[in-house]
Amino acid sequence: MKDAPHGIGIMDHPPEPSPDEMAKRSLTRIKHKIMVMSGKGGVGKSSVSVNLAIALAEKDFKVGLMDVDLHGPDIPRMLGLPGMLEGNREKKLDPMRYSDNLSAVSIESLMANKDEAIIWRGPVKHGAIRQFIGEVAWGDLDFLIVDSPPGTGDEPLTVAQLIKDARAIIVTTPQEIALADVRKSISFCRTVKIEILGLVENMSGYTCPHCGRSVDIFGSGGGERTALQTGLKLLGRVPFDPRLVACGDAGRSFRQEAGDAPANKVFDAIAAAVAGALQD
Repeated sequence: MKDAPHGIGIMDHPPEPSPDEMAKRSLTRIKHKIMVMSGKGGVGKSSVSVNLAIALAEKDFKVGLMDVDLHGPDIPRMLGLPGMLEGNREKKLDPMRYSDNLSAVSIESLMANKDEAIIWRGPVKHGAIRQFIGEVAWGDLDFLIVDSPPGTGDEPLTVAQLIKDARAIIVTTPQEIALADVRKSISFCRTVKIEILGLVENMSGYTCPHCGRSVDIFGSGGGERTALQTGLKLLGRVPFDPRLVACGDAGRSFRQEAGDAPANKVFDAIAAAVAGALQD
């Protein structure tokens, strides 16, 4: 037998893939990637992410929910997923399992002290999000929903750089101050070449359970006007429901506790519209 080339041992293992290569390999097993964005905080972006992911999972799609809001992670608490992420035999992290069709990953699920502040600059955030993509055992997914923090900073920019075929859903509320900020999110997506699937107008009116009267607490029709002005699709108008807030705070399923609520019907319609558009 001839000697092996200089510097290469017969029993050497192939080199470990780089973090970027691991992320690319993981993404090839995910059909559709959707980043849920908002121009400002407090518009219910995480609530939309969670309920959209659940609605898609209930339609028998395999769904992953990736929380990249590193400074304010809410997804594990909203889904009622305590505990920590654990490694597997392939030296990857297993995502937290919500149901047979839905799993989730968040920085909070790696923290022993859930109230500890994350004090990171851009490069560290980039590395963490890359790990969430490449070093988590997502497996084969139909949809990866990415819950990003409000604004157009490091986290959504990192997602745009790492996930080249990501699309966006932008969440707003009807009042003008929120719409001014959402137009910045639209500008961001167009600058970094992310296709926008549409807008979701959250907290769009409230129907009194006692008298049945509808009240526009946060104004009316702003999301629809913005969609028309910018040539985008309005995916749905989610009415305000106090039970949605209470379930999110308690980590309970709003869909199970209020299955016939108007908000759930809107989330079903949004999920159907998104799935239909991407599958077409």
